[in-house]
Amino acid sequence: MKWIKEVIHKYEEIFRYLVIGVLTTLVSLATKYVLLFTFLDAKNPIELQISVVLSWILSVLFAYVTNRSFVFQSKSKKIFHEISLFVSSRVVTLLMESFLLWLFITHLKQDGNIQVIFWTLVAQVVVIVGNYLLSKFIVFSKKR
Repeated sequence: MKWIKEVIHKYEEIFRYLVIGVLTTLVSLATKYVLLFTFLDAKNPIELQISVVLSWILSVLFAYVTNRSFVFQSKSKKIFHEISLFVSSRVVTLLMESFLLWLFITHLKQDGNIQVIFWTLVAQVVVIVGNYLLSKFIVFSKKR
């Protein structure tokens, strides 16, 4: 038990990020799936991208507040600069996600419901890792 506590303490920021990341992912996925399985059609490339963008907007708002407060515990007074960096870094991972979904679902025609779920989850893993690295080393960097 002591060993587990030491590991959690040593990697506390990563654990907090993973918890917030899971919650952010749930916000993103829930939004995307509700849109794709009710109002929008994943087989339509434009509607697919609309679902990505709308789920991105909601998850970025949630992620900024939770990452700033709970994960990186930022005390920066330059909030506008921090938000700008945060949103910019999320645009980078949004483009990565959009490209991956376009490649697999639209271009390679992996557009069945199970395939849409699978490729969305794969893209989310890539996005979570990218978001952590960008947040840790650029957005909420203690060196700024």
